Amino acid sequence: MAEKLEVERKYELPDDFTMPSMIGIADVARVTAPDDQHLDATYYDTAGLRLTSGRVTLRRRSGGNDAGWHLKRPSGGERSELQMPAKPKQRTPPPEIATQIRALTRGEPLHPVARIRTHRVEQGLQDAAGTTIALVADDIVDTESLVGAGVVQRWRELEVELVDGSPADLARIDKALRDAGARPSASPSKLSRALGPDHPKPSTAPAPRSAARRAVVDYVTAQRDAVVGHDPEVRLGDAEAVHKMRVATRRLRSTLRTFAPLLNASEGHLDHLHDEIKWLTGLLGEVRDGDVMAQRLADLLAAEPPELVLGPVQARITQLLAARTEGARRRLIAGLDSQRYLTLLNDLDALVVVAVREGRVAKRELHRLARRAVRRADRRLASADAGPAGTSRDERLHEARKAYKRARYAAELATPVAGPAAAALADRITDLQDVLGAHQDAIVTAELLRDYGLRAFADGENAFTYGLLHARQAEHGRIALAALPRARRRASRPKVRRWLS
Repeated sequence: MAEKLEVERKYELPDDFTMPSMIGIADVARVTAPDDQHLDATYYDTAGLRLTSGRVTLRRRSGGNDAGWHLKRPSGGERSELQMPAKPKQRTPPPEIATQIRALTRGEPLHPVARIRTHRVEQGLQDAAGTTIALVADDIVDTESLVGAGVVQRWRELEVELVDGSPADLARIDKALRDAGARPSASPSKLSRALGPDHPKPSTAPAPRSAARRAVVDYVTAQRDAVVGHDPEVRLGDAEAVHKMRVATRRLRSTLRTFAPLLNASEGHLDHLHDEIKWLTGLLGEVRDGDVMAQRLADLLAAEPPELVLGPVQARITQLLAARTEGARRRLIAGLDSQRYLTLLNDLDALVVVAVREGRVAKRELHRLARRAVRRADRRLASADAGPAGTSRDERLHEARKAYKRARYAAELATPVAGPAAAALADRITDLQDVLGAHQDAIVTAELLRDYGLRAFADGENAFTYGLLHARQAEHGRIALAALPRARRRASRPKVRRWLS
């Protein structure tokens, strides 16, 4: 299984288009001899074209230099492509690919939706050293839609794929082709054009009439899309994708709680949906916390003089954390493979479609609920202030941190309606939340070090370093709290809270 980032441009060509000389464009010194290829691809999707609506394409192709299964999906403005060889007469994608699209297909069967045959003449654009900057493919495309009316089409297009060149090289090649009469393709892919304008479209909610309603719908939709969009990378073990999906689930939970009076669902349904999102958040959190703790402890050990690291400290920490995180990762993947997860995604789809009651959302109501979230967080922090130092106060500070996180998400959601002041408040609350987070992280890390130190001592190892790092964490926690008054004042200033009134 091979995956690569595909950087390419597609062009529509006029009937009289002539390929310009590319020598001298983007350091092109030679153009390779034409490589004549005949490609035959069958594209697969669900009955409702779930993959197509998510800008994902799956095909089984024969001919050319990369026959087999090809899965393409959006990736940072470009597209990533996953390739796997196809077994003879194989008509269903291999499990490695099927799992990558499960969040989109929701377990629905895949069927052929189009057949595309391409007569391709491909040439490489190389520099003086023989490095291929880009490949240029002149395609004659014959398509047959296998859904709807079965539209048959033929057209010519040009495709440029960056190989070892730079984005600047691609820009120069693009200019040369445009100057010669080529125009960027109006269709995002051959499949989209092959299906024609009458292929099934996913159901969508009516466009919101008010800015406040639009803010809620857009925020919920963005978080749902983040969960679905990061699913493939999470399955592949990408730590950043785990983090981003976890953040999306936290934002969804916060929205369900803060803006529940506006959402078009019963209290019982929202409670159930919140619990299901919490389940997913927990699975993601176990993996994320393990990854973060491993890096945190590695950094702490690296900061100590070697003479103060006594015994196999790093090896023990690595072994214990790796075992814990690996178990968490298995539970996460099992969760993503479960019907429970697919049901949750379907429930989020339904929430997006009917997210807000018509006529119920007004700007003042949105502000009122955001204000309530901010004031709740303020009360939690005041409660922590009132208590004596110790475990109880630490727990209250942690509760205040979680409340401020919810308040921050509320301000984020309200920003399209309330404007820059809401965005500024979200930033100030983020700083306050980070202070409280640093304090909580120090507490959690210290507890883990104490546990690992006791294990090391029981096994006859020197526990000095664990105690040293434990003391360092206690100091880190005190330093973090020293920054709390300033962060609190900045988050309480009238200029960033006036919009809440």
